Formats: sequence, C-alpha cells, structure tokens
Amino acid sequence: MKRWAKRVLLGLGVLLVAGSVEAGWYLTKALPIGTGYAAKYICSSVFISKRDPQVVFREDVAPVMNPFSKIIKVKVDSVQKTVTAHIFGFFPSKAIYREGCGCTLLRHTSEEVLRGQKFLTHFAVRAPQISLDSPWPLGNQGPTDPLPAGVDEKKLKRAVDTAFIETGYGNSRYTRAVVVVYDGRLIAERYAAGIDQNTPLLGWSMAKSVTNALVGILVRKGKLDLRSPAPVSEWRQVGDPRQAITLDQLLRMSSGLTFKEKYGPLSDATDMLYGAYDFGAFAANKPLEAGPDSKWNYSSGTADIIARIVRQAIEKDNEDTYEFIRRELLDKIGMESFVLEPDPAGTFVGSSYIFASARDWARFGLLYMQDGVWQDERILPEGWVRYSRTPTPKSPRGEYGALFWLNAGSASDPSDRRWPRLPTDTFAAQGYQGQIVLIIPSRKLVLVRLGNTSDLKSWNLQSFAAEILEGIPE
Repeated sequence: MKRWAKRVLLGLGVLLVAGSVEAGWYLTKALPIGTGYAAKYICSSVFISKRDPQVVFREDVAPVMNPFSKIIKVKVDSVQKTVTAHIFGFFPSKAIYREGCGCTLLRHTSEEVLRGQKFLTHFAVRAPQISLDSPWPLGNQGPTDPLPAGVDEKKLKRAVDTAFIETGYGNSRYTRAVVVVYDGRLIAERYAAGIDQNTPLLGWSMAKSVTNALVGILVRKGKLDLRSPAPVSEWRQVGDPRQAITLDQLLRMSSGLTFKEKYGPLSDATDMLYGAYDFGAFAANKPLEAGPDSKWNYSSGTADIIARIVRQAIEKDNEDTYEFIRRELLDKIGMESFVLEPDPAGTFVGSSYIFASARDWARFGLLYMQDGVWQDERILPEGWVRYSRTPTPKSPRGEYGALFWLNAGSASDPSDRRWPRLPTDTFAAQGYQGQIVLIIPSRKLVLVRLGNTSDLKSWNLQSFAAEILEGIPE
C-alpha cells in the first residue's frame, strides 16, 4: 500500500476513534438529563395533575425526548408516589412526590433525606378559600351568563375553539386549557380531554412572574431592597465583582452573569434543572460575562438565585416558607391549586416549576391587572406593577421588564415589538411550550393558554390573542 494511502487510513481511524469518544462523552452527559426530565415530568403530571402516565409520555415526554423516547423505560409507583426512568438499566433517575410541594428529582441526596426535609410543615393543611356557589374570581362558578355588553359570543367561541384544532401529525398543538377574563369576569373557557377547571398544569417560566410577586410582597414588608447589592453568599469574597449586582438587575436579567438558556443537553438550563442539588447555588457560581446593567440575557438561573433570596428572607422571621407564600399570596386571591415544587435543597424553583389550574393562573393575571390589589387589599406594593412593566434598558425591543415579558417596542421604533398586532401595554407571564398569562389593561383582558406545544410553528400566540380581542369591546 502506498504511503499516502496509509496516512489517509490512519487519519480516518484517528477521526473515527475521536468521534466515538466524543459521542460517548456526549451521551454520558445527555442521557441522565433525559431520564431526569422523564422521571420529573411524569411524576408531577401524574401526582399533581392526576393525568394518565401513558398519555403524558406519548404527548408530552416523547416529542421532547426524540430519538431516545423509543428506548427509555419509565416506572410509576403509585404507592410510594415515585417515578423512575432509565435506558437499558443505565442512567437511572428517580423523582419523588410529597404532599404540598409536588415532585423533586433525586440529585446529590437520598430519598430518606429528601422526605425528611422540614421546609414546609403547614402548607398541605388548607381551609377552602373559594365558594362553589359564588361567581369567579371570588368563587368557582362557570363563565358569566349573560355575557357583558359588547362581547361577541360567536367570535369569542370561534377563537377559543380554534386554539384546540390540531394542524396535523407531528405538529401537534396539544392545547390543554384556555380561559378568557374580561373586565374582571370569566367569559369563556375550554379544556382538552382529561383536563378540567381544577386540573393544575405546569406553567414553566410563568413561575418567574410568580417569583416577581413574592419579591414584591417582601419589598412591601421592608424585607428586601431592590437597589441594594443582592444578598448572595457566593459573592461575599473580598474583591468579587459580582458583589455589585443588585436585586433589581437580577429581576431584569441584566446581572451580567453567564448562563446558557437552551433546552437540550449540555446547556446551563437543563444541567441545573435535571442535574443540580441547589439551583440557586448552581447559577450563583457562574462568572460574569459582562458588567451589571451592560447586557440583557434571559436566564432561568437568575430567577432561581432570586427564589433562594426570597426563601432566605422569609425564613429570617418565619419557620415555614410555604406557609408564608400561602398566607401572603395564594390564599388572599384564592389560588388554591397552586403547587410550588422545590429543588433538592428545598427552595421552590422560581424559574420553572409551578403548577396551577387555568382559572388560578387567570386569578394571578387579574391581580396584576388590578395593580396588585385584591378586594380592596393591597397585596403588592404601590407602583410595583408599573415597575414590573418598565422595560429593561438593554432589552433590544423593550420586551422585558422585571420577570415579565412586555410589548413596549424598541426605543427608536415602537412598532418593532414582540407582538405587533397587540396593544403596546400588553405584558405577560410566559413559559416554554406555549404557556401564557397575557394581560392587556387597555382592553381589560386577561387571557390564559396552557398546553404542550413542542413545535411552536404550529401555534401562533399573537394570532390567537388578536382573534380573542375581536370578540370583546374596544
């Protein structure tokens, strides 16, 4: 064999070995994330939402797990309330359910330790706050009848029904719930098969906006200061430039911290959610990539740093974080279905893991529509909603405030905005796979849509909201 041919074959061999090693390394990182996602998601869907695990796997997990969905095995233990997932016996992951706080993935701890945590002692024991015989939102009666003057019932129904129409195989919308609130009254709702008005559903990043509310409550009580350096233990070393980061900058995603917000293997977001013990610590240990307030970077890690700050502030004066959240927020506006799931360290996951019924997500939106006031009681500080809706200077199109998405438009061109067909005062809690609590004060509208849309090309939020607007008065 000629010398050049030997060199080519040797080079190809080296590349093949290197490629195999790299592929093997990638799989050892990716597959635990996959089994962790499956175990955690199915655990929450079965024991919180009371859904069929086979349906959950087929409609929710498999589209995300492809191509590994064919080889992953999942076991649900209804007695111990656990879910395990593995691939040919390798890369096992286990999630456990606890009453009052949902499911947590076992990472860097044991099931015994997790079940012995004492961060909630009263949360599961709750007196009903909502009457079945009273109109929503103070009660749980159905849509108001008759509809308010000026509401076009046919247009409204057509828009809601359209949200549930599937566009074809492999491009599923999987809309699970829609609730429409106009002028403080529930005027329309619809649910998918197996889902009803009481089914808690995952909001994903809508949790960030709930975290905003908890910060607001603590600011009102004088327990947190937006403009002071954020109280983060990892940044206390002398000379650490992260000491300059304020709570305001964290809320606005302009801290300058490094964080890769992608939903796939080898990303900070998935490594945190499915591999870390303390999510806040995971994110707080990231270095600066830019100076505070010099760059906007959407980050679930930032929200979990804030959640840990919230927990620590609460626990200075309260034995039970979850009891405080229930007493100061959830019970005050009747959000009885809310479940805030914790990381293995016991901190609620303020970036991603809050379940609630569509009606309760609508109650949350209505609180912000009403400037943080509920039944003449101020829940959020005066000016808090205005602060939350103020665009972050470095967000390119004025699209982000303080843990809320906005529609303000760029400073140089207000028409260059997130949802051009919607009013500029629109703001929203928004989450992965098409979750939304859309609030439009100028139209007195709160719109909730929950679902599992893995391919967002099949779902157009802006068109949906615009069609809803056609059915309500100007």
